[in-house]
Amino acid sequence: MNQPDFKTADLCDEWVDELQIVEPGFRHFGGHQKFCGEISTVQCYEDNSKVRQQLSTPGRGRVLVVDAGGSRRCAMLGDLLAAMAIQNGWSGVIMHGLIRDSDDIRQMPIGVMAQGTHPKKSDKRGLGDIDVLVNFHGAHFTPGHWVYADHDGILVAAQKLT
Repeated sequence: MNQPDFKTADLCDEWVDELQIVEPGFRHFGGHQKFCGEISTVQCYEDNSKVRQQLSTPGRGRVLVVDAGGSRRCAMLGDLLAAMAIQNGWSGVIMHGLIRDSDDIRQMPIGVMAQGTHPKKSDKRGLGDIDVLVNFHGAHFTPGHWVYADHDGILVAAQKLT
């Protein structure tokens, strides 16, 4: 997948009144430091079953936004799920929570932003919701809207901007 050609700073300059700017607190972990796509969401807590379920579907360049409640007790994405996302055509994952296998994920051609790392994997109970409105870090992530991420931050737009 080709790297997108945008800068969040430039998008803010042109579209600031039509954007949500996600509050800081995320770090880049994927091999792609810049990514964007239509939003798909998962809301879950310490159970990544629905993350796996969604990443096993065709991504079509979308970005999976996961509201894991900001849990600091386990990782919700690892190298196997990141590889699945790549294989299925997802452009990125934004995790309101933690990931693991970060050294491997850094080498993968996908955008991954998360709040940090944790070595423990999550539970697998099949709990969570897919493609629901999620809110964190001062932004609303609506399935079908667009997200843009680079080193300057994360933006949410109701429509494709680039």
